[in-house]
Amino acid sequence: MTHLPTTGVAADARRLSTLRSEAARDPKAAAQEAAKQFEAIFMQELLKTMRAATMQSGLFDNEASKLGTEMLDGQLAMQFAGRPGGLSDLIARQLERQMGLPPAPAAKAQTVELKASSVPPLAQPEREPRIPDRSAAAFVQRHDVAAREAERTSGIPAAFMIAQAAHESGWGRHEIRHADGTPAHNLFGIKAGALWKGPVAEVVTTEYVDGKPQRMTQRFRAYASYAESFADYAALMKTQPRYQAVLDAGSDARAFAQGLQRAGYATDPRYADKLAGVIQTTRRLQQG
Repeated sequence: MTHLPTTGVAADARRLSTLRSEAARDPKAAAQEAAKQFEAIFMQELLKTMRAATMQSGLFDNEASKLGTEMLDGQLAMQFAGRPGGLSDLIARQLERQMGLPPAPAAKAQTVELKASSVPPLAQPEREPRIPDRSAAAFVQRHDVAAREAERTSGIPAAFMIAQAAHESGWGRHEIRHADGTPAHNLFGIKAGALWKGPVAEVVTTEYVDGKPQRMTQRFRAYASYAESFADYAALMKTQPRYQAVLDAGSDARAFAQGLQRAGYATDPRYADKLAGVIQTTRRLQQG
């Protein structure tokens, strides 16, 4: 089969002449090359339209810079044109039918298989967290006053505590509840240890043992209000020496989240990463 050169665009008179002569010797190859050229023209016009819609003329724009941009668009168009499963395949089949050539099997689009195990979970770049539905903004607003009071007594930024409460409770959708369904107002998932003398709520939760999730029943502290939950959380951070790194984090969200994980606040091995993402979301919601 004769292989046609892949540089240039079919709008060039010399390329048209070459295509005509090659069509007489190898019509199928000529149809495929013509289809690629048509796709390149389409993509180049698409790039030109996109640039015109998204870019404004600048002080240093001139005929030379415009020509350079057009040449770059042409190169990009030729690079992407003619790939298996693309527009050129459809054009080529249409041209072959019009030329009376036997149809060629449709090319399959190239795919890349990614295995989850091939990418370390902590090596992936951070993505800007997606803001949840409107109930998330309502959650932030609802607990703003209690969080600011807890910030005054502990020094921990209110946004950090609201974010942790959101992460622990699923933005209020998965709160800890008593057996009768009434809320325990425990937004931070603080367990009821031996020293806790107040009411408790027993629920089935997921804990990580040796890095593996397990379902088990746990006893959690219960409060009369959400404000009590924030106040108790602030007191816990202030009175437990193991949380000193959390208090020292200041306005550093990553240090705050890592301080909690290192202190053993949660058993989830990715707790710090998840919480840091929720803090970003909470800050965006506070900014409106």
